Amino acid sequence: MKAAVVLSLALALPALAADKPLLGVPGKLVYENDLAAGVPEGWAAAKGKWEAADGALRGAELAADKHGAVMRMARPLQDFIIGFEVKLDGAKGTSLSINDPKGHLARIAVAPTSVRVTKDDHDKTGPDKAEVFGHLKADIAPGAWTKVRMEIVGDTMLAKAGEIVACGTHEQLAGPKSNVGLTVAGETASFRNFKVWEATRNPDWEAVKAALPTCEPVPAPAPRPAAARTPAPAKKPAVK
Repeated sequence: MKAAVVLSLALALPALAADKPLLGVPGKLVYENDLAAGVPEGWAAAKGKWEAADGALRGAELAADKHGAVMRMARPLQDFIIGFEVKLDGAKGTSLSINDPKGHLARIAVAPTSVRVTKDDHDKTGPDKAEVFGHLKADIAPGAWTKVRMEIVGDTMLAKAGEIVACGTHEQLAGPKSNVGLTVAGETASFRNFKVWEATRNPDWEAVKAALPTCEPVPAPAPRPAAARTPAPAKKPAVK
């Protein structure tokens, strides 16, 4: 399998305008919903509580589910750009998740202090493993709207939350995609202005990528100290 190529970046605004093409150039707008009326037609709320609130869609995890809140929309996609806004009002985190016909493919997870961009584990028990394209420090203010964007063109993925962006490549990203999902861990997060465009590769992508500075990663957890081993008791000599 082709090795994943990872690049984590911080987008310095206004050096690069928010609406300027990054990885993809937007084409036809294939889906748009402001999410103000609650769960839209075509979406299925599988877990959690989802409701219209303050002109947006609010999601919350339910303890009885023993699973984060999830809703999904079946939407065949190939190369695309997805954009929306999210507001954390106490939630531990939220994500935009992309599936292909075989299962989980990729996601961007947004938490108050971090943004994580991954190519998901694609076969659970098989040889494939998740590839982390970026686990980056962030400061997502509670109660404030944050713009989130995901782009997949060919085998390359870019995802962005606020001023934090990460990208990487993996051969599995190049296949067809089957549905998109929104998740919430804890209580609550709100979403609005969800849009999906078809996309083509930005001919200036390599220059755009090269112009972006590296972002500060979340430190890896310190390894746990090895537990002290109790020596085995000495054997008593056999009685003759």
